[in-house]
Amino acid sequence: MKAIGVIPARLGSTRLPRKMLREIEGVPLIVRVYRAVHSAQLLDEVIVATDSAEIMQVCQAENCRAAMTSAEHRSGTERVREIANSIPADVYMNIQGDEPLTRSEHVATLLKLMSDPAIQVGTLKTPASDEDIPNPSAVKVVTESNGRALYFSRAAIPYDRDGTHPPYYKHLGFYAYRKPALDRFVALPESFLERSERLEQLRFLENGMAIHVAETPFDTVGLDTEEDLRRIEKILRASAAK
Repeated sequence: MKAIGVIPARLGSTRLPRKMLREIEGVPLIVRVYRAVHSAQLLDEVIVATDSAEIMQVCQAENCRAAMTSAEHRSGTERVREIANSIPADVYMNIQGDEPLTRSEHVATLLKLMSDPAIQVGTLKTPASDEDIPNPSAVKVVTESNGRALYFSRAAIPYDRDGTHPPYYKHLGFYAYRKPALDRFVALPESFLERSERLEQLRFLENGMAIHVAETPFDTVGLDTEEDLRRIEKILRASAAK
C-alpha cells in the first residue's frame, strides 16, 4: 500500500497569526511537524502543501519537501487533493500542520486502519481529558460499535443526562483518504453542519460518506492559542528531561 503524507500549511490564521512559522523550542511549527512525520519512516513520501512563499522558503532551508498549491483552496483537504492529482498513491494521509506532538504511533494506527480496502476515509480518536470535554477547541466524536463515526462536535457529546459519566473521545487532526473520497469531497458544496460547527469532516457525514475511526492512547495538543503554545512547550521540556 503506497501512502503519501501531506501537511497542509497556510500562513493566515485568525486565532494565532502566522502560527505555522511560530517557533517551538527554537524550531518553526511546520518544520517540527514535518520532522515528526518523516522520522516515523512509515510513509512513502511526506510533503508540505502550502500557498505561502515564506513557508516554502523555510521548508527548503530546513530540507523539508514542500510543494506550492493553489491560494484558492478553502481547506486543507483541497490541498491534499491537489497533491493527489499529481502523485499516485493508494492512501493520502492528511496531518494537520498545527500538531507538533505527532508521533509515529499516530501514523501507524491510521495506516493499519486503512489496510482495509473498503475504508475510504479514516481518522483517529483518543480518550478526552476532563479539561477537553467542555472545551470547544477540542472536537469530540461518537462512533458506532464498529468504529464508524456517527458525529463530530465541538460540544460535549454524548450529553450526560443522568450523570452516568459516559466515556468521551477527542478527535485528533489526522486523516487518511483514498482518491475517490477526495474527489467527491471537493465536488460537494460546504454543508450545513460543516458551516455550523466549522468542521469540514462533517461534509463527508452529511453526504453519506463513512468515516472510520481508530483509537490511540496518545493525545496531542493542536496549536491554536498562546496558551496552547505554552502547554506544548511544557510537554516537550518534560519529555526531553526524561
